[in-house]
Amino acid sequence: MARNHSTLSLAGTGLAAAFGLALTLATAPAEAATEQEKCFGVALKGKNDCAAGPGTTCAGTSVRDHQGNAWKAVPKGTCEKTASPSSPTGFGQLAEFAEK
Repeated sequence: MARNHSTLSLAGTGLAAAFGLALTLATAPAEAATEQEKCFGVALKGKNDCAAGPGTTCAGTSVRDHQGNAWKAVPKGTCEKTASPSSPTGFGQLAEFAEK
């Protein structure tokens, strides 16, 4: 009888370990694919992630669309391809900028 109990216990432990490993492997590529960077000048009013300049506190505090000192997290490599009508280049920037 003890043998059946330990066999079931071992099988359950092995199953739990395999399930944990599968979850780890399934999420690893997704994390790598979603690496983010700060992109200034692309957030809409009140939709920034942080750093909205003097007089504001943090996330959700930008006072206008495409504010040059407010950023939004975007997938790495897309910031400078994202439209920003207030930017001197017309695209998001990796650093704060003076709006045109």
